[in-house]
Amino acid sequence: MEDSSELNLVGRSASFVAAVDLIRKFATCRATVLIQGETGTGKELAARAIHYLGDRRSHPFIPVNCGALPDSLIENELFGHARGAYTDAREGHSGMVQRAEGGTLFLDEIEAISAKGQVVLLRFLQDGVYRPLGARAAVAANVRVVAASNVSLPELVRSGAFRQDLLYRLAILTLTMPALRDRAGDVELLANHVLRRLAAQYHKPKPAIDPGSIGLMADYRWPGNVRELENVMHREFLLCDGPRLVIGTEHLPSASGAAPARAAETLCDAALSFAKAKAHAIAQFERSYLQKALSAAEGNITLAARRCGKERRSFGKLLKKYGIERGLYSAG
Repeated sequence: MEDSSELNLVGRSASFVAAVDLIRKFATCRATVLIQGETGTGKELAARAIHYLGDRRSHPFIPVNCGALPDSLIENELFGHARGAYTDAREGHSGMVQRAEGGTLFLDEIEAISAKGQVVLLRFLQDGVYRPLGARAAVAANVRVVAASNVSLPELVRSGAFRQDLLYRLAILTLTMPALRDRAGDVELLANHVLRRLAAQYHKPKPAIDPGSIGLMADYRWPGNVRELENVMHREFLLCDGPRLVIGTEHLPSASGAAPARAAETLCDAALSFAKAKAHAIAQFERSYLQKALSAAEGNITLAARRCGKERRSFGKLLKKYGIERGLYSAG
């Protein structure tokens, strides 16, 4: 999947395509979804895609930062209150659940919700009914709940910090957004997508990424994932004065020695089988080799293929496999 504009999710690596396939499937039902993944992997984008691809798209998508919900106000924030519920309640107040009626309630950073909040949320998820503070009657909600976390909720359950019964309610369907370092070939694709968006936003020509920078970017671990990539490209786009955008180690906070460290960590990870580690090393070699060959031939695929001793067609297939764009290596 090269570019799903309706989802605002971009990538064609196997892990990313698998995640988007799940998003499309989840959008067709109404069960609760738990989205997991590191910071910056696009969990909220995934939640919005689930909402806007489903039959709730014409109703609200209401995001809630669970870490910002004060314990004393959590019921009021979620369920609202009736007029006269307390001294200063001169008017009724709708909560997040009511605002999301017919649509989706997105509970971001669900791991940060307090013990009291977990009880309140569990009760709501069990029967889909809530009572605004001070109200005489309970209200049945027509809301789909999607939650997200950047930590392992099962580990929090084991440590006693998160209720197991709440996890069961939240994780009827689960989706893991892959880290950018695990999305082979997507860094270059995403970087160019971001540059096109910035060029349109600032009404400036889109610069080409310097071929020498692409290998460095591909080997960098991107601890902040897609969000970090977007920030780096935004900053360098604004500072770029010519037709080529150059990314060096000084532009990436921990890029010094990133490639050797990444290779060593990958190959020595006991969780990887010998076959998987070998396949990963081969993929890294092939991608780097293709980039250098295409750069030396200034983007001429026929010339690059001949120098490599490969047929043009098979060389082109390899370029497509790794998401390498020929135009970035053309002269001028």
